Amino acid sequence: MHRTVVGLILLSALVVAQGRDVPRFEPDPSWPRIPNDWQFGEVSSVSIDAQDHVWVLQRPGSLEPAEKPRAAPPVVEFDAAGTFIQAWGGPGPGYEWPEVEHGIYADPKGFVWIGGNGEKDHQILKFTRGGRFVSQIGRAGQSKGNADTANLNRPADAFLHEATNELFVADGYGNRRIAVFDAGTGRFKRMWGAFGNPPTDGPPASADADPKGAPQFVQPVHAVRVSRDGLVYVSDRGGKRVQLFRLDGTYVSQVFIGRECRAPACGNGTTAASTAFSADLGQRFLYVANRSQAKLMVFDRRTLTLLDEFGRWGSAPGEFGTLHHMNIDSKGNLYTTEVTPLQPVNRRVQKFAFLGLAAATR
Repeated sequence: MHRTVVGLILLSALVVAQGRDVPRFEPDPSWPRIPNDWQFGEVSSVSIDAQDHVWVLQRPGSLEPAEKPRAAPPVVEFDAAGTFIQAWGGPGPGYEWPEVEHGIYADPKGFVWIGGNGEKDHQILKFTRGGRFVSQIGRAGQSKGNADTANLNRPADAFLHEATNELFVADGYGNRRIAVFDAGTGRFKRMWGAFGNPPTDGPPASADADPKGAPQFVQPVHAVRVSRDGLVYVSDRGGKRVQLFRLDGTYVSQVFIGRECRAPACGNGTTAASTAFSADLGQRFLYVANRSQAKLMVFDRRTLTLLDEFGRWGSAPGEFGTLHHMNIDSKGNLYTTEVTPLQPVNRRVQKFAFLGLAAATR
């Protein structure tokens, strides 16, 4: 164990709101146990199912030629202890597997959704836990833009609101919208852009030109989550913010994430890669993966007050390369993915064990 890094996790790099209890985490460098001498490519996404099994989506196509004979399948399932359960995925009859794997979501009803961000990935796929194809929304290479209700355009992420059986899609790299579908039939229901505005095509917006933020999402719209009290949290990565909406798309509020972060000194200048909620019934805390600043940020979910943050650039346990998606299990443990292709090569999923709450010390 790297004691310096663990110390950073436990003590935290920064506590903004003194006198409050904040979550504490410790990285688990032994998790997971990857079988068969398999090699992961860029690890793009992670999801947790109702059994606390961890579903990992990785990109075999990102491996170097010498690594490809050991490539793991795209979808790999582990249990909470990190023991391998099964693996599947890739092209097959009846569906269009994405060119570039991007998002995985294991929904509460036992289905697994896969999306991609390749140039022609205009679809999202639904499978059983065992990898049997169920259905597809959209067709590869068929998107006609943000007004298209039949196709997506490089969808980044999805989330099922179980009460209404609606699938919320962060549609995301080619479009700039949240699109909502009936999860059973695939029927389109509604969509919206930043501030609840109708999403539009056209030149990319600037994340920094307007103090209030861009009037449209700034690609990529990278992740979406729905809280138990019916708020939709959208990770507008290019816009350096998380925006909150009601289920019908009515805008509620926003919080900027690392808006001082500017390219080229701060990577590509995109920040809010993903969100997750704490495991308590009220989902007291909102976790945000800050891509360009290589840290996890902890907010009060209701007030959007920054409470804590931890992490730094690196490849040791608890450090981050290019942060991508993250998720949380029922015990409060956090899981993060990284897609760093170059040195240091961070192509991994990390587990951060939840240690409980402790008073802020600074």
